[in-house]
Amino acid sequence: MKITVIGDGAWGTALALNMLKNGHDVTLWGAFPDYLDSVKQRKENYKFLPGVTLPETLQLSADLASAIDKRDMLLLATPTQFLRGVLKNLRPAFNASTPVINVAKGIEINSWKRISEIIADELGEVDFIDLSGPSHAEEVSRQVPTAVVAASANESSAEAVQKLMMNESFRVYTSTDVTGVELGGALKNVMAIAAGIIDGMKLGDNPKAAMMTRGIFEMGLLGEALGGQRSTFAGLSGIGDLIVTCCSGHSRNRHVGEELGKGRAMSDIQQEMGMVVAEGVPTAKGAKALAEKFGVQTPIINEIYNIIYENRSVPDAIRSLMLRDAKPERI
Repeated sequence: MKITVIGDGAWGTALALNMLKNGHDVTLWGAFPDYLDSVKQRKENYKFLPGVTLPETLQLSADLASAIDKRDMLLLATPTQFLRGVLKNLRPAFNASTPVINVAKGIEINSWKRISEIIADELGEVDFIDLSGPSHAEEVSRQVPTAVVAASANESSAEAVQKLMMNESFRVYTSTDVTGVELGGALKNVMAIAAGIIDGMKLGDNPKAAMMTRGIFEMGLLGEALGGQRSTFAGLSGIGDLIVTCCSGHSRNRHVGEELGKGRAMSDIQQEMGMVVAEGVPTAKGAKALAEKFGVQTPIINEIYNIIYENRSVPDAIRSLMLRDAKPERI
């Protein structure tokens, strides 16, 4: 198949390599021609996926219209907060019959929309598939065994993505719960910030285990209120992605939390990260707004929001969580 990946970050590049391995014709689009030229010369996406050699068969393009022309599928790997602008530029050349796979995770600031909703706004009704799960780009690019889930309202579309990507190192399951899979991938980033805070403070294993357990409960509650299925959050895009993001040194969101736990200011952390995006930071704001809109209690999400946006001290946030009213456990 002819596939174009929109977004030359680590994840888009890793998935492009996976599809090349399966024998597909793959183009990787990026917004900056000079950078793509240097990537082509060095055969390495040195800013976002250093140390991984790119084969000659991977086509690179900074021309969006030609990159998406006559393609069998498009794969969107653009960070959530930049996606709408890319879609506006893509729209004039977009063929409405082309299936669209999304692999980014997050909630758009101000609109609080999921990626499927942003795509519907900008491209209209499309054949949409969301791919999510515990899958660090650094490991997928090295062909480390990985399992993800492809979700579509059209089961045959999810199965098409399964066939497109699945091989001995990359296993793909299918689902029809697009909302649940999207929200699992987005909300776990907020919990990863909380996990990083615990690690940065060197508090140990007990609080991290408690946070992850109660965190997946919050994710499921909010997901169900927004139309997802609670059972989805027990799967790869829920607890699976939560585990890997909260425990891995690859996680950008856990890194943000770790630096906050060490007492650093959010503005300094973001400046140091530069172009590297930690989606949990804006998602914390969106998740809190959605929880308030739908009347869902999300104490962990709320405290992460308070730390990032209201300058609440980390010890005060932890104390607030521990001293909430006593209640029976719900799962």
